[in-house]
Amino acid sequence: MKSLGRFYLIATLVFLYTPILVMMAMGFNESQLYELPFTFSTRWYDALWNNKILLTAGMNSIIIALITSVVATALGTMASVALSRRTFRGKSLLQLMLLPPIAIPWLITGTAMLIFFYWSGIGRGMHALLIGHVALAIPYVVLVVGTGFRTIRADLEEAAMSLGSTPVHAFFSVTLPLLYPSILGAALFAFAVSLDQFVISYFLATPGYTTLPVQIYSSIRKGFTPEINAISTVLLLGSMTVILIFARFAKPGDTRDKR
Repeated sequence: MKSLGRFYLIATLVFLYTPILVMMAMGFNESQLYELPFTFSTRWYDALWNNKILLTAGMNSIIIALITSVVATALGTMASVALSRRTFRGKSLLQLMLLPPIAIPWLITGTAMLIFFYWSGIGRGMHALLIGHVALAIPYVVLVVGTGFRTIRADLEEAAMSLGSTPVHAFFSVTLPLLYPSILGAALFAFAVSLDQFVISYFLATPGYTTLPVQIYSSIRKGFTPEINAISTVLLLGSMTVILIFARFAKPGDTRDKR
C-alpha cells in the first residue's frame, strides 16, 4: 500500500512538473519551432531583453501584484481579526459570503466587474485592475489568516491584559508575532493570485496598459515565440525562490513549542 501511494505521488509530481520543465528547456533551444535535436542557446533571453512590450507588461503585473498583496493583506487581516475575535450580528453571513467569490468562475466575475465599473464611472485602467485584483484576493487572505487564528490561544491576550497591557498592545506584542507566518503566507497567496490573473485583467485593462498574462495571450494569437518561455521561466524561478525562502524561515504549519 505504501509503495502504491509513493508511486501515485511521484506520478502526480511528474505530471505537474514535466510540462514546466519542457517549457523552461525550450527557452534555451535555438530553434523557434522547438525542433530537435536540442541546441543550447540564450538567443531568446537576448530577444526578451529587447522586447519592451513583454518587459513592460511583466513589470505592470509585478507592480499590480505587489500593491494587491499589501492592500489585500492589510484589509483581509483586519477582517479576519474581526471575524475571529469579535461577535456581532451577521457574522455567520459574512463568513459564508467569503466563499462565493472563490467558487464563482472568474469569467462571470470579470463580466460583472466590467459592467459595474462602466455603470459607476470607474472605467478601465490600472486603478480598475487594482480594485478588481484586491477584491479577488481578500477572501483568500481572510481564509488563510483565519486559519492561523485558530491555532492561537485567545487567552494569551487576556493573560497579557491581566498583567497591565492594553488590548491594542496585547494584540501587537502577543498575537501578531504568532500570526506572522499566516499573514506572510496570505500575502504570498494574494501576490500569486494577482500575478496569475488573466480574466479580470483582460476585461479591465486598457489597450495602452496591459499585464503579462494578457500580453502573452495576445502574442500567442499573433504567433508564439520562445521569448514567452524565457520570461515565464524568469518569473517562475523568482516566485519559487520567494516561496522556498518563506518555507525555510517561516515554517508554516509548525505549531511545536519552541521554548
